[in-house]
Amino acid sequence: MSRLLLFSDVHSDRSACRRLVDRSSEVDVVVGAGDFATMRRNLQATIDALSAIDVPTVLVPGNAESVEELRSACAPWEAATVLHGEGAEIDGLSFYGIGGGIPVTPFGDWSYDFTEETAEDLLADCPSGGVLVSHSPPKNAVDRDSNGRHLGSTAVRAAVEEKSPTLTVCGHIHGSWGEEATIGDTTVVNAGPQGRVVEV
Repeated sequence: MSRLLLFSDVHSDRSACRRLVDRSSEVDVVVGAGDFATMRRNLQATIDALSAIDVPTVLVPGNAESVEELRSACAPWEAATVLHGEGAEIDGLSFYGIGGGIPVTPFGDWSYDFTEETAEDLLADCPSGGVLVSHSPPKNAVDRDSNGRHLGSTAVRAAVEEKSPTLTVCGHIHGSWGEEATIGDTTVVNAGPQGRVVEV
């Protein structure tokens, strides 16, 4: 059994980062499901604050930073593993990550987004039974915005239904922060910036 600290969408909030650093000593793995920056700004300062975490940490880019920007910012942070369309084995658990806004958001040029078709390709190698870390939630699960619209991804939903990960960690839709849902045997958590500890 591994204890995981899940979070997403800190959006440059340094005090949220400090709270996560403080809580990280109680867990085996930390999982950050994207949106560390704010509209492509302040990424390095946010990662610098989080890099005081020294337990293994799995990160995916959100739509507020690209995978290239995130990899560059995390280069000095030895505990961090950035995943996007790929997996890694950490603490005996299989993790697979996909970042960005899926489907494409209405936010314009700054947003790091993907079509459902591209997301299908990026999810093709997702293993069964692991931990899926996706910035965007699956369609119709923890994906309701403040106006009640379901804004999740059909490609992520299909991957969850097909691969049955033990846990899917996401963020992106702020109206569903802290919420949990179940798809088949998979627990889906929209982590939010407060952080949440789960056992896997």
